[in-house]
Amino acid sequence: MGRSSPLVQLYLTRIREFYRQPARIFWVYGFPILLAVVLGLAFKNRPPEPVSADLVAGDGALAVETAINAYNVMRPTSQEAKKGIRLDQPPIILHKTTEADALKRLRTGRTPLVIEASAGGLGKITYRLDPTRPEATASRRVIDDVIQEAAGRKNPREAVDDYVTEPGSRYIDFLIPGLIAMNAMGGGLWGIGFLLVNFRIGKLLKCLVATPMPKRDFLLAILGSRLTFLIPDLAILLLLGTLLFGMPIRGSIPLILLTDVFGALAFAGIGLLIASRASTTETVSGLMNMVMLPMWLLSGVFFSSERFPAVAQPFIQALPLTQLVQALRSIILEGAGLLDVALPLAILGTWALVTFVLALRWFRWT
Repeated sequence: MGRSSPLVQLYLTRIREFYRQPARIFWVYGFPILLAVVLGLAFKNRPPEPVSADLVAGDGALAVETAINAYNVMRPTSQEAKKGIRLDQPPIILHKTTEADALKRLRTGRTPLVIEASAGGLGKITYRLDPTRPEATASRRVIDDVIQEAAGRKNPREAVDDYVTEPGSRYIDFLIPGLIAMNAMGGGLWGIGFLLVNFRIGKLLKCLVATPMPKRDFLLAILGSRLTFLIPDLAILLLLGTLLFGMPIRGSIPLILLTDVFGALAFAGIGLLIASRASTTETVSGLMNMVMLPMWLLSGVFFSSERFPAVAQPFIQALPLTQLVQALRSIILEGAGLLDVALPLAILGTWALVTFVLALRWFRWT
């Protein structure tokens, strides 16, 4: 196939169009890097966050203050020798105020917990909180343990926390493969779908239909350019994970690339199918969001898809993003081989083949 081939010329045109637009370079390469860095720093290993509460001033407040102050002074501050990570209990911050002010702060979200203690060392403790706020229930649990132990409660069995912090088991290790998969989805859908609709709006497709160029060559050139951009996408995120966060890569790099290519083809096919007849940016935007939103929420990019009910799992497992995320995590973090990810690759290949055939059949130039 020579350089005069319509497919080659269309491919080269798509490459030139991409690198001449800095905004696209940012959204394809810069934004995933920024997202990975921000989330990685947010969830890196660090000391536990302080818990806070408002204490209503009264006759029973002194006993609570004394217990909390003693805890803050005596709480463990040793360092875990091997990793240098603090394994101490969280500090407690108390804000002593009136009942009316404390309840107002609770209603307005400025405090997660209000404590009111009756007079006497063994008086009743009342906790006011919104049980749907995780920080409120965490503060209640920690503070109640401190108060009860100060009042003489004994734990009959010793409990020891064994923190798992080695690379491969942290949240950032879980996150990076998900971001790689999400980037493949965004590039395939937005990068291809919007491109075609913009061509249609600008009457460029109407000009191309007058040429002897086959429709197949036009669509294949768009797919080929997307796969070209995929390699830098993948390399940047893998290097970021390994160099900045120490993420292990336990599987084969060629297999990671092959899996990402299958995912990119699946999403490129979906992008072609969505844009095959859409004629306005509003239409294609709505269709893109309708396709992408369920996968963002259900496919396990930011948290495990197993959290959803069993009745929803067949639908979740059929989503291409779910299969791509699971396959990448298996290869990168568990060292899975080709046979281990054969089923996800087959599902992704089916998505790619079916959507491309349908797009080729339904695609219209105007």
